Amino acid sequence: MAGETDLKKLLATMTPELRPGVHVFVTLPPDAPAPDSLDPVMLFREREGTTLIVREEKARAAGLEAVFSCRMVTLDIHSSLEAVGFLATITTRLAAAGMGVNPVSAFYHDHLFVPADRAEEAMDMLRKLAVESTG
Repeated sequence: MAGETDLKKLLATMTPELRPGVHVFVTLPPDAPAPDSLDPVMLFREREGTTLIVREEKARAAGLEAVFSCRMVTLDIHSSLEAVGFLATITTRLAAAGMGVNPVSAFYHDHLFVPADRAEEAMDMLRKLAVESTG
């Protein structure tokens, strides 16, 4: 179960899925426990603090300062963690449209956090990229 590494196949067969809800990024001080109520989709520890990606309403309910109101797009293909160029190709395409994106790779899939107000535009661009890659 190592996942796909062929760039052309990854691009041509990815199916972007726009996940429900709006997410935000929050940070907690180093070594501070994350409230159980946050239920983060991502948690990453750095020297300066812990970053969490959580649903906007959960961050608000916990009284946390949130940044980057975004939507989560899951690329529905099991990409290998060793795949070369997959996210680079995608983020370059979104960057050409002036869209910031925060990619997160997990074991089975790659996920993109795109501005909430441009999520449908991102989906259109990803679908178009997949079609272009089939030829």
